[in-house]
Amino acid sequence: MRHDLKNSAKEVLKKGYWSCFLVSLILFFVSGGSGGNGGGGSHQNNGATSFDNWADFFLGEYFFWIAGLVLVIILLALAFKIFLGYTIELGCRKFYVKTLEHEFQLSHLGFGFNRDHYFPVILSFLLRDLFLFLWFLLLIIPGIIKLYAYSMVPYILADNPQIGAKRAIELSNEMTQGEKFNIFVLQLSFLGWFILGVLALFVGVFFVFPYYDATMVQLYKVLRGKALAHNLTSAEELNLPSEEEKIDDNYYDEI
Repeated sequence: MRHDLKNSAKEVLKKGYWSCFLVSLILFFVSGGSGGNGGGGSHQNNGATSFDNWADFFLGEYFFWIAGLVLVIILLALAFKIFLGYTIELGCRKFYVKTLEHEFQLSHLGFGFNRDHYFPVILSFLLRDLFLFLWFLLLIIPGIIKLYAYSMVPYILADNPQIGAKRAIELSNEMTQGEKFNIFVLQLSFLGWFILGVLALFVGVFFVFPYYDATMVQLYKVLRGKALAHNLTSAEELNLPSEEEKIDDNYYDEI
């Protein structure tokens, strides 16, 4: 039940809220935000000739400089995302996975920078994002479905960063089979909290993130337990203790 997942998240936050707050804040900035594009209109006006001439001159003289600057900014942002963002995100996910064991060590943030993990993690995230990009190119709805299908990839990599990109994606697909709508409803249940956060001068939104992230990792725990119970994966594959709890289908009738 969603209520149970949220209650479990609250219990975690009682023990390490400010550590979770810091990690969620970092996670928000490195896992990507949404941007908007604006467009301008044109007006036919006989008195605007001088402005049009100035605009033509500006675009003619500086267009390639502006386009080059925009391209450099995009490439720098992409490089940051690939070489730092992915690994920092993995560290944040590792921190939250460890909260399931009541650990709140910020040292987990550097987990992705381990030399044995670094390149496999980058490859896995890149492949996931490439697949998502291609699905969204196909159609919006299939892209959204795959967004939920691949949602467990970061947590799987946090358990075993060397599991392999294709296997992490495959396992995430299997974990979320039949659960995508339930996950959507679970996320939708936070809408009221985020609206309140926006009303609180937007600053309040940042205080909702730990609650949301802690709930999502509780969801991963449930889906991981079900995957273990159905032999979709093994404790060895996920670097888990052999006595890791296996969760039956009826443990949560509804997420």
